[in-house]
Amino acid sequence: MWAASVRHRLGIVLGRSVWAQQQRGVFAAGQLCKPRDEGDDGLHERGGAAEVTARGWHISAESESDWRSHAAAVARSVDLIKARLQWKKVLSRLQELDAELAKPNLWEDAAKAGQFSRERGALAGQVKSVVSMEEELLEHVGLAELAYEESDAQVAADATRGLAELRKIASERELVALLSGEHDSRSCFIEVQAGAGGTESMDWASMVMRMYKMWAQNRDYEVTVVDEMPGEEAGIKRATIRVDGLYAYGYAKTEAGVHRLVRISPFDAGKRRHTSFAAVAVIPALDESEVNIEIDETDLRIERFRAGGAGGQHVNKTESAVRIIHLPTGIVVQCQADRSQHRNKATALNMLQSRLYQMEVTRRAKANAQHTQALSDVSWGSQIRSYVLQPYQMVKDLRTNYEVSDPSSVLDGEIDGFILAYLANSSTS
Repeated sequence: MWAASVRHRLGIVLGRSVWAQQQRGVFAAGQLCKPRDEGDDGLHERGGAAEVTARGWHISAESESDWRSHAAAVARSVDLIKARLQWKKVLSRLQELDAELAKPNLWEDAAKAGQFSRERGALAGQVKSVVSMEEELLEHVGLAELAYEESDAQVAADATRGLAELRKIASERELVALLSGEHDSRSCFIEVQAGAGGTESMDWASMVMRMYKMWAQNRDYEVTVVDEMPGEEAGIKRATIRVDGLYAYGYAKTEAGVHRLVRISPFDAGKRRHTSFAAVAVIPALDESEVNIEIDETDLRIERFRAGGAGGQHVNKTESAVRIIHLPTGIVVQCQADRSQHRNKATALNMLQSRLYQMEVTRRAKANAQHTQALSDVSWGSQIRSYVLQPYQMVKDLRTNYEVSDPSSVLDGEIDGFILAYLANSSTS
């Protein structure tokens, strides 16, 4: 009886592997999935994540030992990735490209042949990534079902662990699939400015900036402090960091807006509850060759000053910091990150060009200004997230209603949940 059950379950797993091999034909050189039945276009969902989604398993973020939850989460991520990639159109386009690449006179037009070849390579890579993920999902699910039927704790634990790891990978790929904006893959500048409220808001602004630094470091991005103006008693009045890494702007752009904090003030002897605000702006870091914005030197007022802060023997003795005011727009940028005045000026000019470029894009497209304009343009009514530390604990995004009950982890840089929720919501709106 046991042997028959094993053969039955292994047959299902092997059947799923056959499905995966058939799907691989989509991106194998010169081959595509053939229609199974007359009238079938060969592009409909068969097996894969759809099979797991049909089970209706509940997705939970709490239990690491719930293999069904992990499997359902992976399937959801795959479904979202396919929707974002417009899966059927991708497969159809691959068929068209294969037909073009199979023509004997293809290389008579080398430029077009190269274009077709590059496009096919990119699309095939996307398909291969998704199909491989589906194949791994089905194999783990098949082994988990077999293990639990036969009470094999070791195999069950291995399958659960594999699904948990795959869930993390799928979540990351889901994020990447949602980043299709023109500059999403770029590095970026993140600017934080304290709102009205004196020391309270300045302290809150420094907490927000620390949150982004830790988030960036957790993702292995490089963080450079470009500019920082300390508060009189605590915190910062404003600060700018540059975050270098793939998709830094695509992720961080979701954080632009006003962040609101409610807590018992550490600066209030009466221990009263205070509300503080900090504004965040995110600007893509663009290369000079990409920014077709001509800046007239006569439109600039350049000021040089000594760098602030507690910095060593050199920092306060030379006027290495640079502030640039663009007179026509009133935009102010400054940099004091480097000992070299010339390098600080170059960084400030790059920031100014990026800001002017984004303002022009906004003007033309009438896009949402909170992602692209200066901090002074972000209105205090455009709150995107509330952080409540007392009398209860909660962080809630007002755009998506995504919330967590552990503010400490959020303030320590764990904001990917908010980012994913916003990107997913934007993709369906």
